[in-house]
Amino acid sequence: MKSKSAFLRLLALFFAFAMVASACGSDDDSSSSSSSSDSETEAAESESEEEEEDSSIGGGLSQDAVENAAENETVLAVDKADFDTETIEGLMEYWAANRASIAAELTAKIEAGEYGVGEDNILRGPAGFEIDMNTCPSDWNNQNGITDTEIRIGHTSAFSGNLAAYGNLGYGWEAYANYLNEAGTFGERDVVLIMKDDGYVAAQTIEFIDELIESENVFAINTLGSPNTMAVYDKLNEECVPQPFVMTGHPAWGDPVNHPWTSGLQMSYSTEAILWGTWIKQNLADSLPVTVAGLVMDNDFGLAYELGFEAYTEANPDVIAEFVPVRHDPAAPTLTNEVTTIAAAKPDVFISMTAGNPCLLAIQEVEAAGMLETLEAAFTPSVCKGIAAYMAPAGMAADGWWIAGGGWKDTTDANHIDEPYIKFVNETLTAAGLDQSVSLYGTGFAEYGWPNMEVIQIAQELPGGLTRTNYILSLRSFSGDHPFLLDGISFGANGAVDGYFVEGSDFSLFDAEAQAWNIVGDLVDANGGSPNCAWDKDNGGCR
Repeated sequence: MKSKSAFLRLLALFFAFAMVASACGSDDDSSSSSSSSDSETEAAESESEEEEEDSSIGGGLSQDAVENAAENETVLAVDKADFDTETIEGLMEYWAANRASIAAELTAKIEAGEYGVGEDNILRGPAGFEIDMNTCPSDWNNQNGITDTEIRIGHTSAFSGNLAAYGNLGYGWEAYANYLNEAGTFGERDVVLIMKDDGYVAAQTIEFIDELIESENVFAINTLGSPNTMAVYDKLNEECVPQPFVMTGHPAWGDPVNHPWTSGLQMSYSTEAILWGTWIKQNLADSLPVTVAGLVMDNDFGLAYELGFEAYTEANPDVIAEFVPVRHDPAAPTLTNEVTTIAAAKPDVFISMTAGNPCLLAIQEVEAAGMLETLEAAFTPSVCKGIAAYMAPAGMAADGWWIAGGGWKDTTDANHIDEPYIKFVNETLTAAGLDQSVSLYGTGFAEYGWPNMEVIQIAQELPGGLTRTNYILSLRSFSGDHPFLLDGISFGANGAVDGYFVEGSDFSLFDAEAQAWNIVGDLVDANGGSPNCAWDKDNGGCR
């Protein structure tokens, strides 16, 4: 960036977050304000309304939640300290105990008539979660996709085109499913992934979803990509088909009330946008307000980032003087023109709000344009944390780039490669004939494969065994110490009130020589702090 001293100043100024006081405000504040003057009361109410508006537009954490959030210890029903988590065997025992605890609680609720499908044909679950099963198609079957020998799961992804690297996520997930199949985890059945290449083209995704529902007899469907998922999630909810842990962080997937069959997994892009702004506020205090340029993928994915950061900009003019978004075609072979336009704006901070190969192109083009000499900081997005796919190919041009990484590890990161779980992942990938140096295989295996398989295992232990409704109950009740998340980042959702599984992040700096993401400052974790998102694209985002 500008200089070595400026770089060190960034590190020295990096903020340390305080312990979580309140993610969304407190009743104590409102009660104390009643004894204040009328003007003070009106001001407090106005501030509260602004906070609610900011949160709903972003669909992620509010500014206050981020600034008050810090690394927290996750409190779970099963104590991790009771297990030898320095071995893969101990980790597996720990996961089994956690699953058994969740299954026992759900079973008790089902048998008491509190959860499950009632006589009115309404599925009820934790924290007010409900699905009116009367709206499902007349030919709907609770065990669709479950045969005597298979649990059939559909998966649409980009196995070709600019985002083809993401197709490796599916292969990694399949490797984990096959490992569990061989161990007899699902009894006489095997989990079978039926993968379709939509090339990141939403119209193709729509066709494949129809095919998977009508002729492939699938139990559930996982999609990759915000525009692709956006194109089909209404239909999947109308068809009452589980759409778990979609491979996109769009805030719209945090909508358990209106889209109860769909769930996300990773940190919301809107939360990520707030994190970028907060980092700027805390680390560039001597330069505020600054000009920020965003390279935005021109689709629903990029729009989520753009709307989130625009909301931050409007609420924080003392931090961001100007936000300059420059959009690019998702299929563009180069980004030279877009980065040239950005360079002309002379931004203080560059943020890549794109995905796939354009992340690599952005790093290369920013270096070619000479921008690294004048920028205070450059950010790559959380979806491009993969070292092998997006950072290593850029060589030393990737050195010193920042990321709000969503708390996820990388199986090729020098900081984690010797950990017992990461060793297990890489060894299992190798045994499956996959190259462990391709980190997105590891991400598919661990980040996505692990929770999917945990929820299936819980659901098959519930009264009635593995069904779509038991699966959804298990998913909406699931919390656990995700082995692919950094220690201190919580994982779990809660019925109708909390639709987001990850609401925390690291801030990390890339070391191109060591090929590692180095965490700087404290982790942020505001579990349960993100309001749900009823997405309304035409009216500014989440409502």
